[in-house]
Amino acid sequence: MLFTDWQKELQPLIDRYKGKKHPLHFKNPYQLVIMVILAAQDSDANINIFSKPFFDEYPDFKSLSNSNSNDLVVYFSSVKNYSNKIKWILDTASVLKDKSIPKRLDELVKLKGIGRKSANVILRETHQKPEGILVDLHVLRVVPRFGLTQEYKDAYKIEKILMEKLSYSMWNDIGMAFSFLGRTICRPKNPKCTICPIHKDCTYFKN
Repeated sequence: MLFTDWQKELQPLIDRYKGKKHPLHFKNPYQLVIMVILAAQDSDANINIFSKPFFDEYPDFKSLSNSNSNDLVVYFSSVKNYSNKIKWILDTASVLKDKSIPKRLDELVKLKGIGRKSANVILRETHQKPEGILVDLHVLRVVPRFGLTQEYKDAYKIEKILMEKLSYSMWNDIGMAFSFLGRTICRPKNPKCTICPIHKDCTYFKN
């Protein structure tokens, strides 16, 4: 299909979720970076709970750079893969303690614990120009169901396909819109197809 076809079909989805705040309750870019590292393979709701007292104690990368893993275990021992995540956070703090948070994807992914998905989130939420499309576990499920791609396992491949099929003007909003749809409507089991804003064009619904 042409870009204009996809844009027409997906515009109701973008309209529904455009401007909706990310589920992570961050207050600044520093908190966002820490929280996306912690949220990998864990729930945003969980990270929102555990990160609040942590940020009260460590309000920026400079203060965090003076801590060690033993200091952080008390905050994150209930977070999945917390041992590695603490190492990544401390490494990132040592790198960024006197620097600004990168504004380019290729620089962000050099930070420990930041992959393309997290980098795309950071770029979007800090209002930078998009360099890719967010593909999280929800997008992995929703996009193949809709019929945009037959790929359903490899996030990088799905992102590449989306970037090829969708116009650049959609990149900043469509990934998060698909993610919100997957969180609230297009659930793994018993999806609420009839209230989906794009169900009339969805391959899953038609079949």
